[in-house]
Amino acid sequence: MDLGIRGRKAIVCAASKGLGRACAFSLAREGVDLVITARGREALEATAAEIRKSTGVQVTPVAGDITTDEGRRAALAACPQPDILINNAGGPPTGNFRDWDHEVWMKALNANMLTPIDLIKATVDGMIARRFGRVVNITSTSVKAPLPPLGLSNGARAGLTGFIAGVARETVRHNVTINNLLPGSFLTDRTRQTLAGFAKARGLSEEEAAAERLKSIPAGRLGDPAEFGDACAYLCSAQASYVTGQNFLIDGGAYPGTF
Repeated sequence: MDLGIRGRKAIVCAASKGLGRACAFSLAREGVDLVITARGREALEATAAEIRKSTGVQVTPVAGDITTDEGRRAALAACPQPDILINNAGGPPTGNFRDWDHEVWMKALNANMLTPIDLIKATVDGMIARRFGRVVNITSTSVKAPLPPLGLSNGARAGLTGFIAGVARETVRHNVTINNLLPGSFLTDRTRQTLAGFAKARGLSEEEAAAERLKSIPAGRLGDPAEFGDACAYLCSAQASYVTGQNFLIDGGAYPGTF
C-alpha cells in the first residue's frame, strides 16, 4: 500500500540504533526525506549512509543531544519545516525510587516529557499552516502497565501521554495528528539494559531474566524493530488522518488488559 507520504520531510530522533533507526528506515522506504539525530556521530552517519544506499532518499545526520536546547536547534535548523516528527529519546535508568533525587527526576522528565513537548511546540504550527502533519512519540508499555523498577519512565512518559491527549484533539481538524507508540520488548540495546536492571533487582542472571520476560509475552518472542518501524510509518501516512491521541501497544500481547 502506498502510504501517500513520498516527498515529505521528517525529523527522526535517536535514530542511529534501535526503534528510532527502524522508524527512519520505514519512512525512507516510503520516500520520505530524513533528518536523523543521535548523540553518537559514527553510528548516526553509518545509519544515514545505509538508508541512502538502500532507499535513495535524502538523509541528513545531525549529531547531538536532542534533550538539550542546542541539540534541538541543530535538528530544526536542518529541517525547519518537517511534515513528520518522530519523538524518541533513551529511557531513564531502572532502580528504586528511594534513590532518585530531584536532579535524576528532572533529567528523566526533560528527556521523556519536556523535550517531545518542545519539539511539538516548535513544529506544530507550521504543520497546521501546511494542512499536513504527523507526530509520533515513542513511549513505553509502562504507560499502561507500570513496573516499579521503571519508575522514572512510568512518571515521565505518563506526563507526556496526558499532555498529548489534549493537544492531539486540537490539531486533528487541520490534518495534524499526534499519536504514541508503546513498545514492549524488542531486540534493542534498551531491552538488554532493562533486562539487566530487572535481573539485578530480582537476584537473577540475565539469561534467567530473559526467560522470565519471554514467559510474559504470548507471542513467545521479542519483537523485530522493523515491525515497530512499519507501524510508525502507517501512523504517518495519509490514510491515518482519522487517528489521533491514541496509544498503540506493540508488545506481542503482553499487556493483559481489555483496554
